[in-house]
Amino acid sequence: MRERFQGQLGVLGDRLSDMSGMACDELRLANRVFLDRDLDAAIELATVETRMNATRTECEETAQKLLALQAPVAGDLRTVLAAVYCADRLERMGDLAQHIAEQAARAPEFAVPEALSGRFGEMAGLVCSMAEDLGAAIQGSPAEVFHSLARSDQRVDALYEELMTEVTDPAWAHGVAPAISVALLARFYERFADQVVSVARRVDFALTGELPESALRDASARSAGAENPLSDHGARN
Repeated sequence: MRERFQGQLGVLGDRLSDMSGMACDELRLANRVFLDRDLDAAIELATVETRMNATRTECEETAQKLLALQAPVAGDLRTVLAAVYCADRLERMGDLAQHIAEQAARAPEFAVPEALSGRFGEMAGLVCSMAEDLGAAIQGSPAEVFHSLARSDQRVDALYEELMTEVTDPAWAHGVAPAISVALLARFYERFADQVVSVARRVDFALTGELPESALRDASARSAGAENPLSDHGARN
């Protein structure tokens, strides 16, 4: 019985790893729509999003069966609950990538003013690297990855603040529609990065029973949503 339970936990971990890869793929495709104006990438993204949603459902069903039939306690219970939390966050990351692509495709001619393209390129690159590194965290080395992710998230937050300062400056001369587009796109990237840190943090908690400490605790705590490690009411906007 115990061996079967551990096998089911392993399957749950594999599905989370799959979802991490899909979230990364979705962000790459969203970047292509936004930065390269490759609207065909939006079709690929929709296909990946369908698989992401199906895998999230599979994770939840597996977790529910483990809770109902195995009644796990201590570390096993922590692992199952963390998996449910992470599946929710990973699925949300896919949604955010979809939002980026949709916003960029809606009005590609003024998605962002040329003067801001460099900062958006940096933000997109940072967030994509974070999504790639998350795979390593899920596969078993979250403590090593978490601090790097938190530092990258801090830079993403700084870029977000810079962009918000630009669009709210009285000297902004690009009009309302570009300002809205800049604000939305920046927000989607910033939230994607926060979710990455939140997942890495929860994976580390599942393995160690302790939330990772960091000088950048404020950023990670905001994305996690609460000090209670089993809380699942983080921001979803």
